[in-house]
Amino acid sequence: MEIACNVTRQAPLIAHLVNLATAQWRGGARTDPLDGDALTSAFAESLSQRHSAALRATPDAGRSLAALAGELREALLAGSPAARAQHINALIRRYSAQPYLVEDVDQPFHLHFHGQGGTEVDALGGEFAAALALIVDGYGPERFGECQAHQCEAVYIDLTRNGSRRYCSASCTARAKTAAYRSRQQGGAAATHGDGATS
Repeated sequence: MEIACNVTRQAPLIAHLVNLATAQWRGGARTDPLDGDALTSAFAESLSQRHSAALRATPDAGRSLAALAGELREALLAGSPAARAQHINALIRRYSAQPYLVEDVDQPFHLHFHGQGGTEVDALGGEFAAALALIVDGYGPERFGECQAHQCEAVYIDLTRNGSRRYCSASCTARAKTAAYRSRQQGGAAATHGDGATS
């Protein structure tokens, strides 16, 4: 289904933008959220050449991207399914996400959702808002979260079959597993030492 394919392309972009602009800890390291031209440049690198050029040509794109990222983070991490739906509906209204059919090279006509504000950031806002709504509709409202690894505030969107994702990246998954292993080892050593002390 083409809508699902669009969602799989949009989900990493949404998380990437949110993490670039809002996370103060990523992968166990302190980081400064990006804004202004630095945010525009960093995020443009993840887009197609055409969309990257359009974004770089958008006046004050960094400020608008930062605002969009903040709104997306609120939607992703809202405290209940109802609150997430409310935030996503607000994004759809704000960016006037409108469906339209597109025929890309080597692909049949398929559905896109384009924001109507007139700038590339508005267009992205419409696409991202619709993608979040489709994820809730197709996967459920519990597929968004903040990385559970130590010292990481990055968000993730979970499109796995069983909804088991808890970390933003493979590196954070590995860090969390290593930390859990060390904790078990220390706990075992402490228990052994305690047994020896009481004998």
